Amino acid sequence: MPAITLKDHFRETRMFNIRVVIVLIFSLLAILAIVVRLVYLQIIENETYTTLSEENRFFISAIPPTRGLIFDRNGVLLAQNLPAYNLELTPERVKNINATIASLGEIIEITDDDIERFKEQLGPYNRFKPIPLKTGLSDEEVARIAVNRYRFPGVDIAARLIRHYPETGLMSHSIGYVGRINEKEMSHIDKTDYEGTNYIGKTGVEHFYESILHGHPGVQQIETNAQGRALRSFEQVPQEPGINLYLTIDAALQKVAQEALGEESGSVIAIDPNTGDVLAFVSTPVFNPNLFVAGIDHKTYAELRDDKQKPLFNRALRGQYPPGSTIKPFVGLAGLETSSIEADEPVTCRGWYSLPGDKHRYRDWKKTGHGVMSLHDAIVQSCDVYFYGLASSMGIDRMSNYLIPFGFNSPTNIDITGEVGGIMPTSKWKKEARKAPWYAGETLIAGIGQGYVLTTPLQLATAIATLSRKGHRMRPRIVSALENSNTREIQRLPPVPDVAIGVVNEEHWNQVISAMQDVAHHWRGTAFRIGKDSKYKIAGKTGTAQVFSVAQDEEYKEEEIPKELRDHALFIAFAPVENPQIAVSVIVEHGGHGGSTAAPIAKKVMDQYLLPKLEKLSATTAKTPS
Repeated sequence: MPAITLKDHFRETRMFNIRVVIVLIFSLLAILAIVVRLVYLQIIENETYTTLSEENRFFISAIPPTRGLIFDRNGVLLAQNLPAYNLELTPERVKNINATIASLGEIIEITDDDIERFKEQLGPYNRFKPIPLKTGLSDEEVARIAVNRYRFPGVDIAARLIRHYPETGLMSHSIGYVGRINEKEMSHIDKTDYEGTNYIGKTGVEHFYESILHGHPGVQQIETNAQGRALRSFEQVPQEPGINLYLTIDAALQKVAQEALGEESGSVIAIDPNTGDVLAFVSTPVFNPNLFVAGIDHKTYAELRDDKQKPLFNRALRGQYPPGSTIKPFVGLAGLETSSIEADEPVTCRGWYSLPGDKHRYRDWKKTGHGVMSLHDAIVQSCDVYFYGLASSMGIDRMSNYLIPFGFNSPTNIDITGEVGGIMPTSKWKKEARKAPWYAGETLIAGIGQGYVLTTPLQLATAIATLSRKGHRMRPRIVSALENSNTREIQRLPPVPDVAIGVVNEEHWNQVISAMQDVAHHWRGTAFRIGKDSKYKIAGKTGTAQVFSVAQDEEYKEEEIPKELRDHALFIAFAPVENPQIAVSVIVEHGGHGGSTAAPIAKKVMDQYLLPKLEKLSATTAKTPS
């Protein structure tokens, strides 16, 4: 019979109580630890964690300023801001940018150009700001992204104002355009001032007046949900919109000038000689500045860059051309002032000119010669031989020193970005720039605006405007007034006079201007075709600038020469002669003759500007009782 084992109830009870005590102690310690932690978090570190919690729930967002508008002199809108929806990524809030972009590409079309433009904006300065991935979303694209928005932390659809130029290419070289801020620009701009802004003025007026067009950003506090989506906004500091600009340019006149140039490459500049106001600023061919605002694709940019006519090149500011015979009135004035010649002193033109002891013949454009010429005749008929001799008697240094104050050498300091100067050579200039001595023959060709002499269309227009006012020179300008976007208060900018050109004898101005008037109104004048039926008096000068030299025994035959090697056609003028209101310079690249090609373009511009004024004056006079 097996033995019976009795249970030790006392021992089991004691072991159970020990276990209970141990569990209770651990529970109490755990509760104590939790309480201590809660006290630490809720009381001791309350302020710190409250702040972190609020920062997770709220964040400060910049309010981009509204860019100032740009108008022409008559209030025609030339640069505006249109609303558009952008797909934006904030790099700091996106865990995997490449994966996110790939996923977004499954929802809407995202091109390689979109991705490249986005990645160009990435950098240490932009980690915490929204960067556009795709601009100008359609309604369907907005809807697709909105439905899938929860899947993409750090991705937003933002309503932004995008720059737009309603006149397309009409003002592309004067107003310029805005574009995305690149890394180089980001390194030197005030980053605080550009919070929330992705665009900056790149060229033209947009760049020159960037500091006042841009405005100042505001800030707002945004509440977000767990996915980082904005729920509502709280405190706001409003943005300060940019200043509106009123240009001196007349959009209607600009259009007439541009259409008059047609398909030709060239430039037309029209200036009010009394104020320096630029009335028309044309460089053709033009381009569409809207292509650059959101970022131009590589294919389109390559087409513009490689176009043989160079539409991106601002000929008005940067085109350097030989002035040709348009320089002759200024050389004639210099000759009178330096007593190198008398106005009525006769000079015989046989069709060529040679320096003493030199057999080389410097030819006149008229092979048979002009016969006996005075200064007046030489300007009217554009006699080269006369000015060869005059330049030779003055010498290059004396001639250049007189012409440089008219603006033939230095930039005009117009209020627009990118201007270059011309070249009015001196013997010192050649020695420093070309490491060579000056030769007497070079003085002769400089006297007819060839050789080393180069000028821009803007400099030519400024020079003829100065001559029209007998030496009273005004600095050219494109902006005439500023407008406060909030108060609509307009601030007129005063014209800026430059250093006047002193002429000892007042009659010298009259003699040159009289000759220029006959250029357009005398039957032998080289621009008679535009002046014979004109309702106002024009003073002008034609010019034809060689693109390449013709050998002594060769003859220039325009019809046998490729267009890209043909002469440039030039014309400068002002009107009315008795009370100048407009001064014009026209350059048509490879246009041939100034009288037949460039002068009619200038006449169309002057007609557009002057005829309405003359008709209004005539109507007013008719109503006035005698």
